[in-house]
Amino acid sequence: MPDRSPITPGGVGARIKEFRTIRGFSLTELGRRSHVSTSQLSRIETGSRAASSAVEASIARALGVTLSVLHGQPYIHMLQQDRFDALLTPISSALDSWDIPADDVPLRSLDALGADVDRIIALRLRTEFVEIAEDLPALIVEAAALALTHSTPGARRERAHALLAELARTAAIMAYRLGFIDLARLALSRMAMAAPYSGDPAQVAIERMERSTMTHAQSSRPDRGVALMQVALRDLDDDGTTETRTVRGALCLRAVGLALQQRDNGGAENWLGQAQEVADQVGDAHHYSLMSGPFSVALIQMNAENDRGDHAAALRRASQMRVPEQCPPTLAAHFLIRTARAQGWTAHHEDALKSLRKARTTAPQLTRYHPQVHETVGTLLRARAKPTKELQEFAMWSGV
Repeated sequence: MPDRSPITPGGVGARIKEFRTIRGFSLTELGRRSHVSTSQLSRIETGSRAASSAVEASIARALGVTLSVLHGQPYIHMLQQDRFDALLTPISSALDSWDIPADDVPLRSLDALGADVDRIIALRLRTEFVEIAEDLPALIVEAAALALTHSTPGARRERAHALLAELARTAAIMAYRLGFIDLARLALSRMAMAAPYSGDPAQVAIERMERSTMTHAQSSRPDRGVALMQVALRDLDDDGTTETRTVRGALCLRAVGLALQQRDNGGAENWLGQAQEVADQVGDAHHYSLMSGPFSVALIQMNAENDRGDHAAALRRASQMRVPEQCPPTLAAHFLIRTARAQGWTAHHEDALKSLRKARTTAPQLTRYHPQVHETVGTLLRARAKPTKELQEFAMWSGV
């Protein structure tokens, strides 16, 4: 299992202050190293100002920690309560047994395994991580065994490896969102092994997209993540299909976020323009558990507005957005979480809590562990001398 970092009570600001003290940095010294003003750092540490993703990345790099540690992940006490602590160990073992023939495993047909993989993907999009974690180890072992069995080039080998790649992707996404970065990287390495044999260039591109966030953004090197998106787009030819263009659009949107993280506003605008071109071509399209289109473009613009402190603009944009019918629950929850963030910082406190509670219903585990949810709940708690019963309940549920 991955190393587990201690949890510091409070939000990102409190953890920045603790790590700054451990390193022996004054506010001025940390500001010099991170290129963030002393006054801004002070407000972030006290919780009176939110830190953008770019500022968080700069501070994390200056402190020598990953973003997951700065966000207080993994939330160990919550993970133990939800039984993830014990459930994740078999997943790690299954990934470590990737290339060992499973002679004692009864192998089903590819169709039967494919039905289970579809079920797991549906659970992943609803962030039903407990159910996923219970079934995933056996499915990984079975898929790996089928991939070894179907070793002759052809459609069967390609499908076996496509299913294996999707299961590894599921393990990576779940581990990453729970803060187990080492396990996420192990799972991605397995996806990288399977994807080239799937016969689907999109699978290779998707592995690179997931790696750009789980590896390069976490290590505060978003520039490498942007370079990886350039490679992914270069190798994924635009064949004119909606499926391929959806993936290409998602790659461009991921590059926007990475560029903003490294404060490359010009680069972000260029990537956003490319994403908008795809949006004009495909509309709000959903393939490979990814979504590209006008809604996705507006969502990342909204996030950028929140990050630069223009919460009123983010709220205005949110009021003009409508969640598409085919929108994955995770993306719909992201919209609600970002809306709540804007509402919280513009003193629409009751509306913010309503948005958070709706996000909880839409994608519960994503909402429970999301750093922006913790930030917003902290904002709402500080705004009231005595929090309401509903806010207290949500704060306890989310571990704030």
